[in-house]
This record gives sequence, structure tokens and C-alpha cells, in this order.
Amino acid sequence: MEPRRDVTGEIIDAHDGCLQFFNGLYYLYGTAYGKTDGFTNNEFRVYSSPDLEHWTFAGTLLKERPAAIYYRPYVVFNPNTRKYVLWYNWYPSSKSKEWFGREGAATSDSPVGPFKIANPEVQLSHPGNGDGSLFADDDGTGYFIYTSIRDGYTVRVERLTPDYLGVTGETSSVLAVGGEAPVLFRRNNLYYALFGALCAFCPEGSEVQVFVSSSPLGPFTTKPEANINRRSETNSTPKSSTGTWVATIPTPAGPVTVHSETNSSVIYGNNNPFLHAQQTWVAKIPTAGEPAFFWMADRWQSTPDGIKGHDFQFWSAPLKFNPDGSIEPLKDVARWHIAWGPGN
Repeated sequence: MEPRRDVTGEIIDAHDGCLQFFNGLYYLYGTAYGKTDGFTNNEFRVYSSPDLEHWTFAGTLLKERPAAIYYRPYVVFNPNTRKYVLWYNWYPSSKSKEWFGREGAATSDSPVGPFKIANPEVQLSHPGNGDGSLFADDDGTGYFIYTSIRDGYTVRVERLTPDYLGVTGETSSVLAVGGEAPVLFRRNNLYYALFGALCAFCPEGSEVQVFVSSSPLGPFTTKPEANINRRSETNSTPKSSTGTWVATIPTPAGPVTVHSETNSSVIYGNNNPFLHAQQTWVAKIPTAGEPAFFWMADRWQSTPDGIKGHDFQFWSAPLKFNPDGSIEPLKDVARWHIAWGPGN
């Protein structure tokens, strides 16, 4: 494997974020870890590209931010306010024994920022969140899909206020328990929620379960075989569960045990992914035909020099969708090509 580099030859340090297409350019948003262990006052960076191959460092997203631990920057354009909106996950201190995250929201007139914090702590319906990501629907409505650590990493979708700086309190039902790194996207008239089992900077990566709905707030459905990053020889599928879910997760302050009481949901069993990577985004790319969607993931602890900011990323070939809307399993394709649409 070779690291992705910018036009100056520097390794691109932008992890657990997203890739967006704004005004004829691609923008890669991510967390810069540098030589740290990841549990620090991480920086958010953005790179731009005209062709997904030649990348230019375009700046730091949050130049003025309180001291905290920062992860997972996601940027969307809000057609209602004509602002670019950034949501990010943050934790007060590496010394804190309460390892429950918060969500902040910031805005900018430019896709490269700098972004100004507009809501330092969004009051989600289910606080104490972990991973989450933004989705802007075709009608301009915004949504946030996230996990609630307090509830045992339950995965839900929540509708945003028109300015994307808060939530309305309208949520989906629980999609799963014990999930992490969720993303939400739309293809035609179907909405896809993808996420995997817990993977705290894990080198083995995580499987990816696919949930589908005709509405962004559900109800979502899935099938046992709807796992696009599972080794075909394993029987590692999510199963129905009732009762208590418990997990111990690593934090800078030591291991923390979380649990959830659930009446009926989906819980993950074994985790044996085909690709050793953890999902971060599904990018929508304009092409000469229908838009293409490719899966993006971080390969934690993958770089030979051991520097966290140099860890590799995996960008899949365009996802293949079956006539029933299901997604074919991921493949390890080293190189792929797309035909750009007119004007792109």
C-alpha cells in the first residue's frame, strides 16, 4: 500500500471524516492525528481536489476551539441558510473518567472555513453520544445519524432544525445496539444506514451492516446477509436480542463499561471483516451516468512507520446495487476508473 499524498508530496492526514463535492471541487475533511495516540486536542483539516487525485491542503477548519479531544468532522451545505455546516464529536478531557461524547456545530461561508462555533454542545435527544455523521436530503432537510454511548451504543437517526445547528427531537427507532461509525445516504428513493461493531482504532477493522428505508427516519429494515464487509466463510451476522448489552471500551482514563437495557433490537456478535478497515463515509460522486457511491474507511495501525497520522485509508470502487436495492459485498480493488459527467 502507498499513502495518499498532497501535491507537495506530504502524506494526507485527514481521518474519520467525509468527502464532499461543492461547486466543481472535491473536499476531503478529516481529523489530523500527527504523531499522537489520538487522545489529544486533535486538529481538523480540509484538502481540495479537482479530480480526486491531486490534493491541496486547504486549511484548518476550527482555528479557535476550546481545549478538548476532537473527532469526526462532517460538513454539508445548508441550502436554507447558504452556509456550510460542520458537526464534530468532542470529549472534555483525556483525564476525565466520564467517556461520553458531545456534539458541536459550526458554520462558514466557505467550504474550507474557517468555521465559527455556533452551538458548542448540541442537545441531542439521546446524549452521551459517540460517532455520528451528517446527511442533507434533496429537499434541504438535515439529519444526524449517531450512536449513544450512554444507551449502549444504540444507533438512531435524528432530524435537524432548518439551520442544521440543533435537533427537532424527531428520531427514528433504535436501528441497532453496539454499533459504531454510522453513515446515512440516499440513492434514488431509498435511504441507507450503514454502521459496524465497536472498533476503537482497531487494526482488524469492522463489519458493515446495511439498513434500508423509504424514509430517513425509518422504519429501517435489514437482512442477515446485508453485511458488505464480512468474510464469506464466517457466520458473523447480527442477531435479535433482548435484555442487557454490555461492553468495555478503552479510554485515556482507563477501561469504561457501558450497558443498555433493550426490549428488542439488533446486537452484534462476532466481528470478522473482509477488509481490515473501519467505515467513515459513503461519498456520492457525479458521473456521466447515475451518481456513483464509494465507501471510505480508515485502516488503523496500518502504516509501517507507526505514525497515526500516516495510517492508510481505503476508498472502494463504486458500490454495486442489486435490483432490489441491496448492496453487493465490498471488494478489494486496487485501482478503478470513473467517467466524469458533463461540466464535472
